[in-house]
Amino acid sequence: MLPAATSCRTSMCISPNPEQQNILLRSAKPKTLLQKHPLYETTHSNISFQFKEKILCLEIMGVDSGRALAVNPALHTASLHAIHDIVTFLQSKGIHLKDLGRIFGMCPTVLTSDIKSDLVPVFNFLSHDLRVSDLNFRRVINKCPRLLISSVRDQLKPALFYLHRLGFTDLHALAYQDPILLVSSVENTLIPKLNYFVSLGFSKSDAVEMVLRCPALFTFSIENNFKPKLEYFTGEMKGELGELKEFPQYFAFSLENRIKPRHMEVVRCGVKVGLPMMLKATDEEFRELLMRK
Repeated sequence: MLPAATSCRTSMCISPNPEQQNILLRSAKPKTLLQKHPLYETTHSNISFQFKEKILCLEIMGVDSGRALAVNPALHTASLHAIHDIVTFLQSKGIHLKDLGRIFGMCPTVLTSDIKSDLVPVFNFLSHDLRVSDLNFRRVINKCPRLLISSVRDQLKPALFYLHRLGFTDLHALAYQDPILLVSSVENTLIPKLNYFVSLGFSKSDAVEMVLRCPALFTFSIENNFKPKLEYFTGEMKGELGELKEFPQYFAFSLENRIKPRHMEVVRCGVKVGLPMMLKATDEEFRELLMRK
């Protein structure tokens, strides 16, 4: 249960009472966050009280109202009643009030979603297609808020179908560990990254096996992750593709903070250490490994 003070402030936000709002706005003098907001400056005195109420509502929920309004222009004309309906619906699905700031902050368009045509289908997808129980909706949504702004027909179901074809058959893992794959574009993200590994010389089956062993590969940038790490691997480390086939998690480690320092230390000691041992070991384990070698 939320503390009484928090519950009170939140209820004022999602169920606006004019008298309560007036009291809060009068008591929130210049030192408060809200009074420092640009829309409260005298140069913006023509902003309606209803709009200020909306800003107050967003700020109380922990949402950066300036960013939210910039990212989602439709929020300018959305009513407090509509925002209240969204919040109430999400609460009915097990989402906690304390989660809303992060969810709305990451995905401001949720605030102007249509409950029936946008949100209900998402929760039906989680329930029917991913077998997520009602009690676990919160866990999945907090893991990937973008699910709430993804079209079930145009995005979630096509992604799930493609991932199934590749071999991602563990629905529990997709729902609770890798839901970001479901909001990734099949045509613009998943297929191009798989094709990139094929272009390097891996067979299609090897490339598929790599992403099955390390699903995070689908989330990394080709230009900013794969290419520089591959260049270092083949150039400085003199590695072979077979090693990456066996340990695709190589791409999940930081080039500057993990791969280079560990490799340079291995070279300095004049020993040979396999990729998994070199990168997965803790600093203490790595030092002990070099001493034993």
